[in-house]
Amino acid sequence: MLLEKRLITLNLLLGCLTATAQTNATSDTQINVTTDHTEMVFSVIPSGKVVYNYYGEKFTHITPFLSRQYHEQPSNGATSICEIYPAYGGICAINPALKLTHADGVQTTELVYDSYKQQILDNNRTQTTITLKDPLYAISMDVVYTAYRKENVITQHSTITNHENGRIDVEQIASAYLPIYADNYYLTHFHSNHMAEMQLIEDKLTSGIKDIENKRGLQTTFTANPAFMLSLEHPLQEETGDVYAGALAWSGNYKITFEIDEYSRLNVVSGINDFASTYYLEKNESLTTPEMVWTYSNAGSGEASRNLHNWIRQYNMAHGNQLRDIVLNSWEGAYMDFDEKTLTDMMDDAASIGVETFVLDDGWFGNKYPRNTDHQGLGDWQTNRQKLPHGIDYLARYAVNKGLKFGIWIEPEMVNPKSKLAEQHPEWIVKSGKRDLIEMRQQLLLDLSNPEVQDFVVKTFDEVVALSDKISYIKWDANRYVANFGSEYLPKDKQSHFWIKYIKGLYSVYDRIRAKHPDIVIQLCSSGGGRLDMGALKYHDEFWTSDNTCAMDRIFIQYSTNLFYPSIATAAHVSATRNHQTGLIIPLKFRFDVAMMGRLGMELQPKQMSSEEKQFAATAIQTYKEIRPTIQLGDLYRLKNPYEGYGWASQMHVAKDKKQAVLFAFSLKFHTRTHFFQTRLKGLDSNKRYKITELNKQGNGTFHTDGAIYPGDYLMNAGISLSISNPYDSAVILLTEVE
Repeated sequence: MLLEKRLITLNLLLGCLTATAQTNATSDTQINVTTDHTEMVFSVIPSGKVVYNYYGEKFTHITPFLSRQYHEQPSNGATSICEIYPAYGGICAINPALKLTHADGVQTTELVYDSYKQQILDNNRTQTTITLKDPLYAISMDVVYTAYRKENVITQHSTITNHENGRIDVEQIASAYLPIYADNYYLTHFHSNHMAEMQLIEDKLTSGIKDIENKRGLQTTFTANPAFMLSLEHPLQEETGDVYAGALAWSGNYKITFEIDEYSRLNVVSGINDFASTYYLEKNESLTTPEMVWTYSNAGSGEASRNLHNWIRQYNMAHGNQLRDIVLNSWEGAYMDFDEKTLTDMMDDAASIGVETFVLDDGWFGNKYPRNTDHQGLGDWQTNRQKLPHGIDYLARYAVNKGLKFGIWIEPEMVNPKSKLAEQHPEWIVKSGKRDLIEMRQQLLLDLSNPEVQDFVVKTFDEVVALSDKISYIKWDANRYVANFGSEYLPKDKQSHFWIKYIKGLYSVYDRIRAKHPDIVIQLCSSGGGRLDMGALKYHDEFWTSDNTCAMDRIFIQYSTNLFYPSIATAAHVSATRNHQTGLIIPLKFRFDVAMMGRLGMELQPKQMSSEEKQFAATAIQTYKEIRPTIQLGDLYRLKNPYEGYGWASQMHVAKDKKQAVLFAFSLKFHTRTHFFQTRLKGLDSNKRYKITELNKQGNGTFHTDGAIYPGDYLMNAGISLSISNPYDSAVILLTEVE
């Protein structure tokens, strides 16, 4: 039959908000998942298998896929078809998406088509559920795709249900499988560590398997991030080429496998790591995987990033379309050595230079075991009355009276051995039988697979927020990972459920907190960027990008972070010089220019600033407020990649209506007199005229015709040059439409 691909759009035009289901498995069944510009296409072939035909640029018609010939069992014993969700069994030789042991001990599975349905969720989202079954065993597998039309993002997850008469063992279950055909594949991914997050690296994939994975349970993005870009045929380019971007929405152990098989096909399987994680499903129980987030671009990595940024702001973070405040966080300015006057003086200074929110970091709690060092008190979330005799409400009201909002730090998943909580509830601590407890940063981990611990964390959040009705911001930290895992709550024969149960327990806590406190700002922090993933970000307003506040290092960290995660959520703070992590002495202008590319904040003691520095800070903060909508809600265009080794970094933020843009440029090393900064601008309207104004300007500035007006097409084709050539030279250029 002739099936027009615009079935979904037709349903929309008819106002159809119900599911369209097809239950008969026929060889002419086609299923497509579409956005405005991209499409996935699947077919049911005569054997009942569902074939993954295509993911890429959108077609006018998909019916030609019906004429394809599929050879399921060639003479060499391999298979050239790509099943939508390959299970271990038969002649499947690639790394499978699913591996089961059935109730009778059989370890193979076959998945064939059962039915599918498409449901229009709203005018931008359509959900497609393809149900598969095993012809011999009573299991069902739902493979679920949600298409976000305007953002050109498709998410995928799977749910397995056991209908057998006995228990089945789920030994491997993926969120997604993606087959890609090309001659060459280039993988852009990230290695990380504390204070060196999201370090970009690109590999050309060769035959065999490459994994991105983590087994730490928490702080899983301190080794690698569960996000990547695949470029076909040539290394990743910003404006050209086929690019697939994927990110797993999971904060625990994960594995993403890239396998080039004997057909030179790239098979990508992504999901929860199967390490020590066999999950036992009793009769009628189900297990649902985390979502895999996909986008495709035929115009390079820049478009892929903008797709993801638009999707995250709209669907995968709290308050994604609301402007973020400028924050002064107390940590590097006071650490744990403070009293009330220290904090109120910081608030006075913060208010005087235009800061909008003051956040009190670690060190404010504990009485039996006062939190004056990180050796004690964690878990005892009562105000330290010796250090803060008037309590948190006094500080919060002081801040509000100064025109500031007030926030506070918590780390509710952790506990110091030297605490009332550890003394009262040793059974709540993650431990491996009789083995010694392993401390990290003098702390232990609470067992969030236990509902009682989940209740405690929710209660902790409620009680901290209740310390003052003026608290509007919470910084949620998590400063260690899992070692010697084990749970006194879980049955002995289900200890392998811990890795999944912990993260699902965490997400349950987040859900409950967000339901009770929908308006509060929550920062995602885990010793910096140790928990930066799509799963955790969904519940937060922003993330602490790194404990490394050195502006030079932050250029690299923020550049690669923003390949996936948007500027509005990227907390970027101006810190002291010498920098507390690297010891570098960096000009204040450079530090501000770097921080203004994200959610601007400060991480220092204002009393240590000179009057001239405070004046510069006040002016820069006011400037940021004027360009903040473009930085936080606009489109990001990368111009010069700091990882390429030329000693430059540059990017632009362009307002959605293209009436304003902000250009950032940095010199990272000494350039001789024959090398100067020049770049073509991006994202402007070629038919508009733009006035050039340099911001945070010092001396004669960096642009030779400051205040001049240029056509958009000139700026994007001829470009501009800037006088930056020495280390720590920087420029911020405002482009404003002239009518």
